[in-house]
Amino acid sequence: MLKYHNNTKTLEERFKKYVQIDTQSDPDSPATPSTEKQKNLGRTLVEELLAIGIADAHLDQHGYVYATIPATTTKNVPVICFCSHMDTSPDCSGLNVKPIIHYNYQGQDLVLPDDETIILKQSEHRDLKNQIGNDIITASGTTLLGADNKAGLAEIMEAAAFLVAHPEVKHGVFKILFTPDEEIGRGVDKVDLEKLGADFAYTIDGETLGSIEDETFSADGAVLTINGVSTHPGFAKGKMESAIKILSAILDALPKDKLTPEATQQKEGFIHPVSIHGNVEQAQAHFILRDFDDALLIQHGQTLRAVVEEVLKAYPNSTYELKISEQYRNMKKVLQQHPQVIEYGVLAIERAGIVPKRQSIRGGTDGSRLSLMGLPCPNIFAGEHAFHGKQEWVSVQDMEKAVQTIINIAMIWEEQA
Repeated sequence: MLKYHNNTKTLEERFKKYVQIDTQSDPDSPATPSTEKQKNLGRTLVEELLAIGIADAHLDQHGYVYATIPATTTKNVPVICFCSHMDTSPDCSGLNVKPIIHYNYQGQDLVLPDDETIILKQSEHRDLKNQIGNDIITASGTTLLGADNKAGLAEIMEAAAFLVAHPEVKHGVFKILFTPDEEIGRGVDKVDLEKLGADFAYTIDGETLGSIEDETFSADGAVLTINGVSTHPGFAKGKMESAIKILSAILDALPKDKLTPEATQQKEGFIHPVSIHGNVEQAQAHFILRDFDDALLIQHGQTLRAVVEEVLKAYPNSTYELKISEQYRNMKKVLQQHPQVIEYGVLAIERAGIVPKRQSIRGGTDGSRLSLMGLPCPNIFAGEHAFHGKQEWVSVQDMEKAVQTIINIAMIWEEQA
């Protein structure tokens, strides 16, 4: 089997280049992509794809990058797509990212130079203990790094360049899809699956080395609007019912020892308020509801409604509106119908010299929705850690293993055809 070797450090250089392009998405924008700056990275990726010889690479009007590597075999092989997202989280700044490489990590605390209060410690980042001798990339302390998911972008790009340069490696048609707005749950809103033309897919957006994830949360969003009673505060006795205070009482009445992110783990779901705004007359909160079980997810919405109605008993002149909308669903129900997708992913990880870790995601990926749209799509590790914050990091050597895993997947589908 031909092995990928990063002798020229192109993977590292690609990644550093990508993270310095600001691509934060914006949940309050109705546009697609939600921020036009995401297209800046899209154009860069297309230029690089064209330069390595992928003739159909292009960026569409919605900010999606599509590309095709032709087959090098005469076998009838299913078309496989590899997918990563270009945007970074709105939770932490992605502007002026300064990637720093900590070569030959030896277990020490990593103090980030632009804010020395930001320190990566093994006691807080358990996977660091597996990185002795590796090269760790962080940001400088004032921004996130963007390894979520620019590590995946760099890995897919590196695998594509390798396969184009080595036509002796037998594989079927290899599709590339880079999406905008994954971090705000809209990553596949405008994807053209007919144009993509893939039979199966893999997102490269996982965390720990060797992980393959075939199960995600099911997810709903909820918007709660409280309509209170406003009057002059000097003459408010017996009249005013402040929407701000009602909303505060509702948030305080939600469970604290369960059904909340800080009190749950593994397969436990939650109700999580993510933003609030308003005034005395009207106040609004946005929630995310999560569970692996669709029936329990529905129950979480019912729990939220019951808490609202109980609190409002003390405010007879106020009203509420609760809108719950579907975001994505657990992809396991689709993937279990196509076991070879997972089997080949596990085999590809093993061939890269890694022990596979089959896991569930307490979150979602583009693959969640792609699977439910008819494109079965588990998630493979990209090596990203501590995402959405200033302590985000990735190992160059883990990224190299991800590149090899992608190449292995392409080869295994051809072998099994």
